[in-house]
Amino acid sequence: MAQFVHVYTGADGQSVVEEREFEMQSFVDTEGAHGLSTELINTPGITFRVYEPGYFLDFHTAPRRQYSITLTGEIEVGTPDGTIKHYGPGTVLLAEDLTGTGHSTRVVGTEPRFAIIIPLAD
Repeated sequence: MAQFVHVYTGADGQSVVEEREFEMQSFVDTEGAHGLSTELINTPGITFRVYEPGYFLDFHTAPRRQYSITLTGEIEVGTPDGTIKHYGPGTVLLAEDLTGTGHSTRVVGTEPRFAIIIPLAD
C-alpha cells in the first residue's frame, strides 16, 4: 500500500513529519466496485507538477492544506531539528503546517519528481 505522510505544525510551532496508516473502511459503490476506501474528501481542484533533480525549497510553510502525491522521483523533507526523511513514488503527503517553522523540500536522485497536488477545501 502507498505510504501516507502527514506534515503539520506541532504545539511548539515546529513542523512535524509523521508516517501514518490510511484510515480505511469497506465500501460498495453504485456500480458494484467494492473493497477498502478512505472517506470522500472535498477538493477544489487538482494540478500536476514536475520538479527537476536538485530542486530545493528552503524552510517554508504549506501554502494551503493539500495532498502532494509523488508518482515518479524521490524527495527529502527536512525539519529545523535536523530530521530528514526520504519519500519515493506512491507516497501520499498531507501538508498542513500552515504556521510555524515550516519544512524544506528537495528532489534527490537523477529523476525528476512528477507529482499530483490536490488542494483541500476548507
